[in-house]
Amino acid sequence: MPELPEVETVKNTLADRIAGLAITDVDVLLPKVIRVPVAEEFRRLAGGKTIRTLARRGKYLLFHLSGGLTMIVHLRMTGRLVYTAADEPPARYTHVIFHLDNGDQLRFADMRQFGRLALVENEAVAHFPGLKDLGVEPLAPEFTREFLQRELRRRRTRLKPLLLDQTFIAGLGNIYADEALHRARLHPQRPAHTLSARETAALHRAIREVLLEGIAERGTTFRDYVDGNGRRGGFQEKLQVYGREGRPCRRCGRTVERIRINGRSAYFCPFCQKQ
Repeated sequence: MPELPEVETVKNTLADRIAGLAITDVDVLLPKVIRVPVAEEFRRLAGGKTIRTLARRGKYLLFHLSGGLTMIVHLRMTGRLVYTAADEPPARYTHVIFHLDNGDQLRFADMRQFGRLALVENEAVAHFPGLKDLGVEPLAPEFTREFLQRELRRRRTRLKPLLLDQTFIAGLGNIYADEALHRARLHPQRPAHTLSARETAALHRAIREVLLEGIAERGTTFRDYVDGNGRRGGFQEKLQVYGREGRPCRRCGRTVERIRINGRSAYFCPFCQKQ
């Protein structure tokens, strides 16, 4: 699933292309990917609207349109939003095509069909399911060391599941949680409330660093993810532990291991990240 750096990269690459353009029409080829309203109403409401700005909240994309409307896009596991020329053959699994007033198109494709689009009034965004309960943005000023230390002290859950909890920190997923814990030298099974002030500061710094580096590399691509221009990310070349089970840790050379915590994989170095 695209995480914060991937969604931020899609937002940034699309904003350069489509901000200020108008949607002249919408082809909904698979109605079930439209969450609300029904597909025909979605098409009618979006048509004629200008794309004013793009934003991100957690793993959600927000298209602020004219007419007091916001389009919410959740890419889920394999969703793609790509800007393309109208004469370019549609990619396989293309489900929604936005026709733009410059003659080009914005296309939503999703092989597994888990991604969803919604169109709501601006006032409804804060109450939208999935958005309304999101936690702090890890790159926002509100995500301070003091905040993290205060929250960790009152939580007895293990670090990896806690970092994946979107009501705690918005936008982190498996890749960047594992990379942050490795950088901070913290075991993924460590109970959150046992971290010292120094360890909390290291985790805070690591979370921000890996996210910013992920954005700088345009995200991580293993198979499906591409940015708004259809380009793959590059951060997969810099991963220290994620997906590297049985291979040497890039820091110490010991073998990277994988365990399951609450049904989710966690990659770590048992030497660098002692429990």
